[in-house]
Amino acid sequence: MVNFSALVYLLSAVLFILALRGLSSPETSRSGNRWGMVGMALAIVTTVVYAWWSNATVGLMDLLWVLAALMMGAVIGLTTAKKIAMTAMPQLVAAFHSLVGLAAVLVAAAAYTQPAAFGLLDAKGEIFIASRIEMGLGIAIGAVTFSGSIIAFAKLQGLMSGAPVVFPGQHKLNALVGLLIIGLIAAFCVNASPGTLLLLTLLAFAIGFLLIIPIGGADMPVIVSMLNSYSGWAAAGIGFTLHNNALIVTGALVGSSGAILSYIMCKGMNRSFINVLLGGFGGDSAAGAASGAADDRPVKQGSAEDAAFIMKNAGSVIIVPGYGMAVAQAQHAVKEMADALKAEGVKVSYAIHPVAGRMPGHMNVLLAEANVPYDEVFELEDINSEFQSTDVAFVIGANDVTNPAAKTDPKSPIFGMPVLEVEKARTVLFVKRGMAAGYAGVQNELFYRDNTMMLFGDAKKVAEQIVRAL
Repeated sequence: MVNFSALVYLLSAVLFILALRGLSSPETSRSGNRWGMVGMALAIVTTVVYAWWSNATVGLMDLLWVLAALMMGAVIGLTTAKKIAMTAMPQLVAAFHSLVGLAAVLVAAAAYTQPAAFGLLDAKGEIFIASRIEMGLGIAIGAVTFSGSIIAFAKLQGLMSGAPVVFPGQHKLNALVGLLIIGLIAAFCVNASPGTLLLLTLLAFAIGFLLIIPIGGADMPVIVSMLNSYSGWAAAGIGFTLHNNALIVTGALVGSSGAILSYIMCKGMNRSFINVLLGGFGGDSAAGAASGAADDRPVKQGSAEDAAFIMKNAGSVIIVPGYGMAVAQAQHAVKEMADALKAEGVKVSYAIHPVAGRMPGHMNVLLAEANVPYDEVFELEDINSEFQSTDVAFVIGANDVTNPAAKTDPKSPIFGMPVLEVEKARTVLFVKRGMAAGYAGVQNELFYRDNTMMLFGDAKKVAEQIVRAL
């Protein structure tokens, strides 16, 4: 049975790798999801059967408790997945990350209180040093993941401001708490004291809050990705405690892939990867507030009929989707508009910023849902040079990622972040509900450019009106 379970865990690991490979592209994402589901089902069933077969103390009632817990989780997951709107997917991911972190803390606590049940005692009846290290790291990473994900959820859900929360001496406090956590892990390895473990847990929860509150809204997609990495390492820690190879491999895959994705995104945004890890990623809140202040400058306002006339007579149109499209669920109307334009002989393409929306790949998923051809969708580095020769840039709710201030205003919280250079198009049509600043709290200079026409209203309704006018 031991060899059989090891083979099934190996197969599960291969399926998880295939899942990651499939999820790297919208074209193969569905098959990637299926591989991951099959791999997880195999791992769960094998773990339950092996535990029941190998441990004589595990009775039928114990098995029923486990199955009941699995059913509860399955029902909650299925119900949530069916009801959740695509716009709420980022905060759902953050919430799930928090549960993984909390699971790591609870498993480590259970292992500490009942070490014999986990096979963690040496000949002297003391917890192995290696197990103490695993517990300390598992609790630290898990608690940071839990509290950090709670803050990310609150910001994404609008329960707290998306602006950075900063205060004097913040980095020094973070450094001090971080050093204390390292010291407490070392102390726990020596004395295995419950007081040490409790203090370690409380400080780890605290540093999770402190690391994420200074992160601004524009940088939240990177944080979601990094928390995904943290949750993976927390899961790997649980695997070591439970002696479960499948959990170790799965956690390592999630942790490493999340870290790599975060690094790629930081590079694409001209941000420091180290700052993400240390919680120094947010911009200056005062600058952000000033940049997002109300502006009395006039803007050029147009109608759906004006936009239809301009685009119908254009040679090329680049559509730039953002979170506003997700909120209005306008992807299908935008696809219909693009089809109508192509029927008139207009070249249509889509430009995707790496952090458009609230999590990595948010816009790609929405466009794939609307059956937008993959060969019409381009990433920032592939299409930015095309704007200067484009007749119309149709921006639909993409605020911060099109803001020229990222290139021209050193005081802006988003300064240095590569943006889509839509201002270089001959005409910019900007669909937005009003003149409010973007999620990063920064006013968009693009609104006041001579070549920009604002189309105020719900994105879906505006797109549908343009389709009718076409």
